Amino acid sequence: MPRRDFLQIGLGAMGGLGLGTLMQARAATAKAAGKSPNDVRCILVWLDGGPTHHESFDPKPDAPAEIRGDFKPIRTSVPGVHFSEAIPHMAKMAHKFTVVRSICHKDPNHGGGNHYMMTGAPTPVPVNCGAFVTFHPSYGSMVSHERGVTDGLPAYVSLPRQSRSGGPNFLGAEHAPFIIEGNPNSDGFKVRDVVLPRGISEGRARSRRDIRASLDRMKRIADAVAEDPTVGFDSHYQQGIKLITSDKAQAAFDISSEDAKVRERYGRTTVGQQLLMARRLTEVGVPFVTVYYGGWDHHETIFKSLDKHMPPLDQGIAALLGDLDDRGQLDTTMVIVLGEFGRTPKINERGGRDHWPHAMSVLMAGAGIPGGQIVGATDRNGAYASDNIYAPEDFAASLYTKMGIDHRQILHDKAGRPVPLVKGGKLIGELFS
Repeated sequence: MPRRDFLQIGLGAMGGLGLGTLMQARAATAKAAGKSPNDVRCILVWLDGGPTHHESFDPKPDAPAEIRGDFKPIRTSVPGVHFSEAIPHMAKMAHKFTVVRSICHKDPNHGGGNHYMMTGAPTPVPVNCGAFVTFHPSYGSMVSHERGVTDGLPAYVSLPRQSRSGGPNFLGAEHAPFIIEGNPNSDGFKVRDVVLPRGISEGRARSRRDIRASLDRMKRIADAVAEDPTVGFDSHYQQGIKLITSDKAQAAFDISSEDAKVRERYGRTTVGQQLLMARRLTEVGVPFVTVYYGGWDHHETIFKSLDKHMPPLDQGIAALLGDLDDRGQLDTTMVIVLGEFGRTPKINERGGRDHWPHAMSVLMAGAGIPGGQIVGATDRNGAYASDNIYAPEDFAASLYTKMGIDHRQILHDKAGRPVPLVKGGKLIGELFS
């Protein structure tokens, strides 16, 4: 029976690659044996739509009512620092992370803002809200390019989908993310592309692999398949089998084996369990994981919406930071929470806040980033970054440096033209003190 009839390793979703294609393409360029991978891993939580900074890390209680909104400020675990009452769990963990309140740019569009904050490079042309394109390599793809495959595990994973600008562009499809679809909180959750189809046991797959290897040793078969373009896929197929039959890898994907108390700590919600899955993946060696949590484009009824949308994130992020710290992994695991921009200081007539790239808050923790720190500031209304102002290029330079990647390097596109990885970015010094 041909292997394709009993082991389906197919394409993932939203521009990502399934395991087999991922292994095949990536192995052609990854030179793991010659690399010295940095120990730092990253969990990037992408809040698609543009999260409000007023109702999270930068409340303005002294501003007029049409600006300060319905939520009150609350104390955090850091004396003198206040967050919005919408994030009580994170407020209690403020001593574990830094908030940069002064990152800003000038692109008010979802597509452009997404690209800028996911790559560190502005878009060369206007990008509309629904665009799904990457003109520059994303952070995860660049980490994949630098780190390559280790022990058969993908270097870049995204769940449950890829963000609009989370792709590899000219680095090639081998550096697209491996997508983990579905809801890890559902009963019987399985990661597609890393499990055998129903009815095919692990033992049978190994047996058929052995049979195929025996046949390939016969010269007449070898001669016949020499002209078969699928033969070059054999080594990557073997990598897929290795992953499927690896106890270490399967343990990471099997979230049902996690202690029930730990799962409750993260919250039995979709995003809570995705964050737990991200921890499990970085724990076994995946260097870059993106957790996509959309729904932050609150142009209307923002306070009612946040009452439902914020608690799962608040609980999940606090649990992630606490869990990493308890396990001794926070020193080598960077956690970042951000979106494409902030929201307008003035509440509109529909009770919402609109797009606003002139001020935003970004949470950063782990990998030596000091805890309990507020970097930069916005003006009294939260309209503009006003102190210690940083650009997306600075954020990108800092992220890459934490990951052991030279942000000053020059890449080359498919036409051979030089492309700076980060153009003119400087480090956010407070993240390295």
